[in-house]
Amino acid sequence: MARPDAIDWIGGFHAVEAALRERPERVERVALSGRDDRRARRLQALAEQAGVPVESRDEAWFDTLRSDGKPLRHQGVAARVALSQAGDEHDLSALLDAADEPPLLLVLDGVTDPHNLGACLRAAEAAGVLAVVAPKDRACGLTPAARKTSAGSAERLPFIQVTNLARTLADLKARDVWIVGAAGEGPVSLYESDFACEPVALVMGAEGGGLRRLTRERCDQLIHIPMAPSVESLNVSVASAVCLFEFRRQRLAAAG
Repeated sequence: MARPDAIDWIGGFHAVEAALRERPERVERVALSGRDDRRARRLQALAEQAGVPVESRDEAWFDTLRSDGKPLRHQGVAARVALSQAGDEHDLSALLDAADEPPLLLVLDGVTDPHNLGACLRAAEAAGVLAVVAPKDRACGLTPAARKTSAGSAERLPFIQVTNLARTLADLKARDVWIVGAAGEGPVSLYESDFACEPVALVMGAEGGGLRRLTRERCDQLIHIPMAPSVESLNVSVASAVCLFEFRRQRLAAAG
């Protein structure tokens, strides 16, 4: 599963507060500028409660911070934290072996925009997904932008990067996981599907291009989201959320 083994800076009040509330054991230290407003005092109190040291730095120091080689957006607050890293095929197998209910997976076929990835992670966690799976190549990883957009989900939800997505889908099928691809031309409506009791991997295509040929060929079924005629498609993170929460609704209804 995702391992907290990379140290990096995160910036901004929301991100640092979330880290202190949800995973204080991973926060090495917090840096604050000279501001003395209510939000800064609240953050300092959170750090003190968690036993995390707070240091005062000037704005020029904050402007030298980098994350993933880019200037850090900081608002005068930053934290040095241990960030969860992507797992691999072995981690996915271990997750499936340990699952105590039919797993629900989200598979992203070449999503390259970090904000879309972050939003997908957030929706997936909210819908009770076991893990999010994506290829290592030609796809976005856990960049600072993706982590920030996920609002903490990137640190809690396993994110798996695989070498060969088509092979991974074949391995999932061998485990009796039903592979469901979302495509505009899918013959079955999302709302006519029934995955209440099935292990399911929902496969979403990349921005613009959709599902790749090999990925599409690995799908057991293609579904579409019924939409008004004036709308051709949805953002991948929105479409993922729509499908995942329909699957969750089905499972909650079946559970009584």
